[in-house]
Amino acid sequence: MFKNILFPFLLLGSSLISEENPYIFKGTETVPITKTIFKLYEGNKERLVNLTGKNFILVSVREVGSDGRFYAVDVDGTVWWSGPVTSGAPEFKSPSGIFNIIQKKRFHMSTAYPEPSGVNNMDYMMKFTKNGHALHEGSVDWLSHGCIHIDPKDVPVLYKWSSFKTKVVITRHSYMPFALEDLRRIYTD
Repeated sequence: MFKNILFPFLLLGSSLISEENPYIFKGTETVPITKTIFKLYEGNKERLVNLTGKNFILVSVREVGSDGRFYAVDVDGTVWWSGPVTSGAPEFKSPSGIFNIIQKKRFHMSTAYPEPSGVNNMDYMMKFTKNGHALHEGSVDWLSHGCIHIDPKDVPVLYKWSSFKTKVVITRHSYMPFALEDLRRIYTD
């Protein structure tokens, strides 16, 4: 099954952002250059960010052929876990950039969008902005208010593995070309 997901990425490649793309977050954009080096555009400034030797979770919010995917990358640069995500609806775009995890909470309810039933709706929360954007458990079938929804089968693994030193990289570009070799090894062996 995973093979069917991977090969469209090879054929289509990554697409560049266009003015018509409704998912562009104004101000900042992150572009993967290599597996661990990123070009960060902030307004009219650009800089390279090297995450070699660091654990990070990369989220491609508009991966070709899907709403998005996360990629867990460990200190040796190996993509060791990946899965589907959904991100912010057009009116609630998820920010692009490179962030630190600033709060982790196993059981959490959104203060901005609480669940009327009182059931926690942001379990396994890993907050990465002061505005409340977080990676957390959620449906990968519908878009969010700006957070990154991670499938319930994947999020406990990421939550346990991540720490406050783990970077969160959010991009609107494909990361699949950099992850493909590792993912083939993981899912086809």
